[in-house]
Amino acid sequence: MLEAINPGILGGAVSVAMLFCILVVHAIGRRLGRRTVRRYGAAATTNIDSLETAVFGLLGLLIAFTFSGALSRFDVRRAQAVDEANAIGTAYLRIDLLPPAAQPRLRETFRDYLDSRIATYRKLPHLEAARDELARSQTLQAAIWTQAIEAIKMSDSRPASEVLVMPALNQMFDIVTTRVVATQMHPPLIVYAMVVGLALASALLAGYQTAADTHYDWVHNLAFAGVITLTFYVIVDIEYPRLGFIRIDAIDQVLVNLRAGMN
Repeated sequence: MLEAINPGILGGAVSVAMLFCILVVHAIGRRLGRRTVRRYGAAATTNIDSLETAVFGLLGLLIAFTFSGALSRFDVRRAQAVDEANAIGTAYLRIDLLPPAAQPRLRETFRDYLDSRIATYRKLPHLEAARDELARSQTLQAAIWTQAIEAIKMSDSRPASEVLVMPALNQMFDIVTTRVVATQMHPPLIVYAMVVGLALASALLAGYQTAADTHYDWVHNLAFAGVITLTFYVIVDIEYPRLGFIRIDAIDQVLVNLRAGMN
């Protein structure tokens, strides 16, 4: 959510470039292989079988782990949306424990706060607008905290209200920090660079191995490049689920439903 560059657009651009690069590198590998065949015969291209197997195996393993990690973080982010709705709902209910005179103002601030939290996610992928709305949410957090303290200090405040209300507010605020940090938890860029590098190395070796073939199999080569590229794009899209085609906007409905119950 707080990335300087839209990773959804960047991931798409890298994927398109990756598709063409795989095809070009495959053609280069085939040309190198044909040069080897002319010099040493067709048997010379079979010497790299073990290397090709190792590179393809490493590429598959890295893609599997990267995809699994992205999907795991995707599920965590969905669960955090539910956790936030539960935290806000619990804190809102515990306003009943505060003096009646303090409740209307605090409830109104809660409604504004929840509106801001919903707006934060609706404004994505416009990052600057989302940052501004997040700042507004944090300002409302301070207002809620101040109003709650003032209510607890009232003469008709219940003795147990502080023990029950303040921890609920803490949890409500903490989940926001958790969700913001979760949007910034991604694999190091070197991991994606390795995926791209291994994909190009695999294309080079695959092209080298086809040097002895008479005809250039465009369908096979396009399928290879397309599958690798599509897999890479899906991984990036899942990793940034509010900036691409794969989104978790639907889970925000739990916050919308909670807001409807506050009217």
